[in-house]
Amino acid sequence: MKTTLKISLKPNEKIYLNGAVIKVDRKVTLELLNDVQFLLGSHVLQPDEATTPLRQLYFMIQVMLMDPAGSAEARTMFRRSLPLLLASFEDEEILTTLKQVDRMVGEGRLHEALKAIRTLYRLEERAMEIHAPPVEMPRPIAVGERY
Repeated sequence: MKTTLKISLKPNEKIYLNGAVIKVDRKVTLELLNDVQFLLGSHVLQPDEATTPLRQLYFMIQVMLMDPAGSAEARTMFRRSLPLLLASFEDEEILTTLKQVDRMVGEGRLHEALKAIRTLYRLEERAMEIHAPPVEMPRPIAVGERY
């Protein structure tokens, strides 16, 4: 991060910073002065919400970001799942974005990869309405889960 980043949180909002969960009890602004992995609580996908292939991929990257101890397993699942997704979608925007997501994950730009996947949810819904049931994906890893 080249400049500081200010994040404003409302009462009872959560933020995930380098694997720690922080909940604020009042309105607060955090100023991040160095590189940090973070995810706003509103962008956190719960395991039971990972119901589509893209949401499952999102969840895998989310685990890499939120749970450094489980990052290796999540990265392995991501590497196994991505080719299945590329083979299952025909939409060019989805395919192009998934290739960008692959590059972002490889470069450690996990926050950007999550943001890119979120932009595809609407397209995925449309594609799933048109085509047969989705490719079966590996079960997502729950944060803190060990194998």
